[in-house]
Amino acid sequence: MTDTLATGTAPTDRERVLGRRRERVGPGGDPVAPGGSGDPERPERNAGVVLDCGWGRLVFGQTFADQAAVAAVLRSEAAGARDICIYLRDPHVLVSRLPDELFIDPSLTYRLRLPAGPVGRPDPDEQDDLPGLRIRTLRDADDADAVNRIYARNGMVTAPVDVLVDNARTDRFLHLVAEDATGDVVGTITGVDHVAVFADPDNGASLWCLTVDFNTAPPGTGQALLTELAARLTERGRAFVDLSVLAENTGAIRLYERLGFYRTATLCVKRKNPINERLFLPATPPGYDRLNPYARIVADEAMRRGIRVEVTDPAWGELRLSNGGRTIVTRESLSELTSAVAMSRCDDKRVTRRILAEAGLSVPVGRTATGDAADAAFLAEVGRAVVKPARGEQGNGITVGVRTPEALATAVALARGFCPDVLVEELRDGEDLRVIVIDHEVVAAAVRRPAQVTGDGMHDIAELIERQSRRRAAATGGESRIPVDDMTRDVLAEAGYELGDVLPEGTVLAVRRTANLHTGGTIHDVTGELHPEIAEACVAASRALDIPVTGLDLLVGAPDRPEHVFIEANERPGLANHEPQPTAERFVDLLFPGTRAPRRLWSPAGAASSPA
Repeated sequence: MTDTLATGTAPTDRERVLGRRRERVGPGGDPVAPGGSGDPERPERNAGVVLDCGWGRLVFGQTFADQAAVAAVLRSEAAGARDICIYLRDPHVLVSRLPDELFIDPSLTYRLRLPAGPVGRPDPDEQDDLPGLRIRTLRDADDADAVNRIYARNGMVTAPVDVLVDNARTDRFLHLVAEDATGDVVGTITGVDHVAVFADPDNGASLWCLTVDFNTAPPGTGQALLTELAARLTERGRAFVDLSVLAENTGAIRLYERLGFYRTATLCVKRKNPINERLFLPATPPGYDRLNPYARIVADEAMRRGIRVEVTDPAWGELRLSNGGRTIVTRESLSELTSAVAMSRCDDKRVTRRILAEAGLSVPVGRTATGDAADAAFLAEVGRAVVKPARGEQGNGITVGVRTPEALATAVALARGFCPDVLVEELRDGEDLRVIVIDHEVVAAAVRRPAQVTGDGMHDIAELIERQSRRRAAATGGESRIPVDDMTRDVLAEAGYELGDVLPEGTVLAVRRTANLHTGGTIHDVTGELHPEIAEACVAASRALDIPVTGLDLLVGAPDRPEHVFIEANERPGLANHEPQPTAERFVDLLFPGTRAPRRLWSPAGAASSPA
């Protein structure tokens, strides 16, 4: 079981999940090391305590009699997991003896004394009450699945769902989640009670995996999780809670110090494995730190597999990837495998429409703007229109919801500022769906929603937009911001508001018409819900365009219903927008089929699997 103590081997639940190792089994099915008592309620002093957290094991170094036993445990790490040894006496000595296998984690350990009272001083940006936010214990598989999605979106190691659920039901773990007003899980934190685990004479605890969904979590969610965990550990009478944070994570360190945490001399030891490569390799390629998130996710996946990465143009997102005798140049998700012809088919929205229509796929009615009475006649026929440059990206020059000839002329003039050829299409109702197709296989699908803000009854709309824009920029490496322009003002006016109005508490207000991510839109994974007819149509579209990697934009009544129309195709879709789906993994599989992504401990619903 996952709530076991073990020495030198992984729990039996791990064997069931990963199909690894045979173990001696003690009372209640708990694994037992040679010479151990096997009683999980009475671990022996220096018996060696190991706790399975799902994403890896916590190895409590102070409970081991000698370092050789610690090394044996770390060597038994399961594929795809990340074990952490903490509180080991003289960790540098162990690492010096096994430098090819182990390393000192470049993290800092912080401690908060309990009881702490109100945790920290309020942040001016996070001091408001959080309307509708609820902190509670992780309950079931749905919660665990949501937690894994947040882990994956933030580049963390995921865990088997049943392991997380089983752990949350024991007194050794305090696995909390933050739930917003809609009932969605938007944050998580895991506490480990050292007294419940091994009768810790220091009466301590530790916390792990504090993270939030930066798309949806309100400001202050992380602090709320910390506060609740500290309160619950205080109720148990614990003396302190420790945490480990990467030394380069200066933002998190500032938060922890402001909340009352202070540095300790504790170090962690980890095993050299593909997951940890970024932590122990001498340096990342020159220019890596200047890559945007869409190029970085490709570089990260390649480096995890031992593929050589050269950053040839960081501002452009261009990489040269080499493995054996094969070298491929990429720009984000665009590679040499995409032909110039396929790229040109996606580049011009009119050509995309024609090819898809000829393949029997559904597209809205439309025409190229001519600037005469024919444009107005088309508008009168369809009632509402979308006007956009025939060539362009990131939502530039697009006007949605044109209803009058005057508005049509203005929209055409705006679009021509980005491209001389302008497309006028019938406006179709529905949700904005992006589907990623790689190697003619659907890998991810997500609904994109326009930027929106939630009222708190205190701040005006302009302030809410500014705060949400900062959060979107922080979550996307500066790629997503909400502009305050005429379109934003028009959207507010249609809803009966102005920028200076205070939005009532709990009121959700869309501030943009389009769901483009570069203008603050958010993306919500629906891969597991995608209707088979839509998936089949997307594969047919990728084959008609003859393109190996594409992001197809559709309007759908709902992702799980068959009705749809294609809007456009993107030859360079942002793979980072679709985590936790394995977009980067499948992309690198396409580039280097001789390499395969390591098996995940957890896979999101609807995830495509690479061939064996």
